[in-house]
Amino acid sequence: MSNENALWSFVEAKKDGFCNLADRVWETPELLYQEKRSAAAHREMLEQQGFRVTEAVAGIETAVMGEAGQGGPVIAILGEYDALPGLSQQAGVDQPTPVEQGGSGHGCGHNLLGAGALLAATAVKDWLEANGLPGRVRYYGCPAEEGGAAKTFMVRDGVFDDVDAAMSWHPTNFNGIIPPLTLAVAMVDFHFKGRTSHAAVSPHLGRSALDAVELMNVGVNYLREHVPQDSRMHYAVTDSGGIAPNVVQERATVRYSVRSLKRRDMQSLVERVTNVARGAATMTETSVEVDFISAMSEMLDNPPLYRLLQRHLEAVGPAQFDDADRDFARRIQGTLTDADIEASFLASGVEPTDAPICDFVVPYETRGVPMLGSTDLGDISWKVPFAQLGGGTMAIGTPLHTWQTTAQGKAPAAHKAMTQVSKALAAAAAELLTDTKVLAEARADFDARLQKTPYQSPLTPDTRPRAA
Repeated sequence: MSNENALWSFVEAKKDGFCNLADRVWETPELLYQEKRSAAAHREMLEQQGFRVTEAVAGIETAVMGEAGQGGPVIAILGEYDALPGLSQQAGVDQPTPVEQGGSGHGCGHNLLGAGALLAATAVKDWLEANGLPGRVRYYGCPAEEGGAAKTFMVRDGVFDDVDAAMSWHPTNFNGIIPPLTLAVAMVDFHFKGRTSHAAVSPHLGRSALDAVELMNVGVNYLREHVPQDSRMHYAVTDSGGIAPNVVQERATVRYSVRSLKRRDMQSLVERVTNVARGAATMTETSVEVDFISAMSEMLDNPPLYRLLQRHLEAVGPAQFDDADRDFARRIQGTLTDADIEASFLASGVEPTDAPICDFVVPYETRGVPMLGSTDLGDISWKVPFAQLGGGTMAIGTPLHTWQTTAQGKAPAAHKAMTQVSKALAAAAAELLTDTKVLAEARADFDARLQKTPYQSPLTPDTRPRAA
């Protein structure tokens, strides 16, 4: 039996237990840095499978790491398990039906992401043991990808300093590599402080913090004309200072996410947004406190690793869906617009088909028009050679961060696609552990890119992880 087939067999032997793990995490959706039950479930599985477990990685309570093997290279497989607010949804239902009104839900598929990554790591562990081979595989259970940037903090803390290469995957619409093109992002709170007063009797004595927030937002909207076109600035007023219109608000807070294609441009734009905030404070005679919450770098490419993952995913092939899988996918598509489905094909770079769920692997050379987001995997890619796959776990056209994604998170089709990606990740990790040439190529590409542009953490020195 070839190494590849052996790894697939190890995945098949244990897939049911990890599908159950994915479902358990789906049933207990937890937000950034609060994933206590989800982290515990992953820790229990690591212990059950015989990994050496480290808890509270980088001082983060809900980060966990499991290692197996001795000597040789260290290959990391990264998982996540945080959920999103407001996306509670019953599984297998093709209309909005919250489990808990206003509750959280796995609208980005991280329940599958973590379980599938851990399944791959377990298969590599079992394969190393069965063959008496040197090498170490690590599973990193990473919390707070959705806005908390846990991996950026873990990188800063040196957690990946001795890792030779890392990989991951993400549930999505299609099977194939996820192009290494993301936006660097920073999240910043601007706390304005004014002076309260009776809005009718003595308005001249008040200094409105809410006015400052509104003026800041106007200023940033004018700023949009004078930034690179790939930049993004989003805001939410998290504290308006109260609900009484006859009281001058003495406090107000607005939260900004600031994004650009490059970390240095993002950092420059954050300073410009901050200057707008200071100007708003000056105009209203209030004060402003700048509270830096988190940040993530853009993704760094590594063609040798991406080609390796592509090759193994093509060898595994897509999941074998049945009529029930396709029927549910079509029902989900019935809740989407034609524009949703068209955008999904456009992003993948493949010609539209009538298939309701992905039954093919997108070729490596295919490049669509990606819809740019941000991820703290970007900082991993600046620390070690890194690549990631996408697995077609949901109906084509399903936007992430929606109730439709949550509804499909426990579906048999999702389990099937997760298993196929796990096989590809496991086989790729095994090749890195045994073929020094492949690993050396990945490292050489990585070193050349860092020599041209050294890594600098996007975090400010005093920024600490928190449930924002």
